[in-house]
Amino acid sequence: MERSNDAKEAPGTVSLREAKKRETRQRISDEATVLFAARGFDQVTVAEVAKAAHVSTMTVFNHFPRKEDLFLDRIPEAVELFSAAVSGRARGTTPLQGLRALLLQLLDQRHPLAGVGDTFPHFWRIVLDSPALRARAREGVEELENALADAIGGPDARLTAALAVAAYRTVYVTTATRLLDGERAADLAEDHRMRVDAAFDALERALPATP
Repeated sequence: MERSNDAKEAPGTVSLREAKKRETRQRISDEATVLFAARGFDQVTVAEVAKAAHVSTMTVFNHFPRKEDLFLDRIPEAVELFSAAVSGRARGTTPLQGLRALLLQLLDQRHPLAGVGDTFPHFWRIVLDSPALRARAREGVEELENALADAIGGPDARLTAALAVAAYRTVYVTTATRLLDGERAADLAEDHRMRVDAAFDALERALPATP
C-alpha cells in the first residue's frame, strides 16, 4: 500500500527519494575513485566519471559542485561532524572536550576522517600528485575552521577553532606520513590516540575553558 505524499517519515528513517540520492552519490564517488586511482586525478574528466556511473554530467555536478569534491567527498561530512560535536555537546562540556571525544571516537571506529588505516596511503598519494586536490584540501580546512567558529561562538571562537583544527591536522599529517613511509596502522593507532590527547591537553591549558 502506498503512503500519501503527506505521510511523515518515522524518526531516524530515510525517504526512498533520499535513499536513491545517496546511492547515486556513492556510486558516482566510487566510480570516480576507481578512475582516479588508475589514471590520476588530473587525467580523468567529469564526463568520463559520469559515463562510468551511468549518469549525466549534470547529475554529477548536482551531487558534487566541483571535480575535486568527487575525490575529497568527506569534507562536508567533516564539517557536519565537527560542528555537531560542539553544538550538540553535553551541558557543562567545553567545545574542546566535545571535539576530543569526537576525534577519539573516529579513531575507535577507524573512520576515514581519523586517517588511521593501511589503505589510506594510496588515497594520499593521489592527493599529493594533484595540485588541484591539494588546493581543495586547504580550502576544506578553512571551511572546517569557519564552521567550528560559528558553532563555538563567543569572542575567542575563531582562535579556538583555528588552533583545534591545526592541532588535529598536525596529528593527522604525522600519522599519514608514517603510513606513507610503510608503518602499519595497527602499530600507529595507540600513538595516534596519545598525540590527540596531548594536543588537546595543550589546547585546554592555553585556551579559556568556556562550556
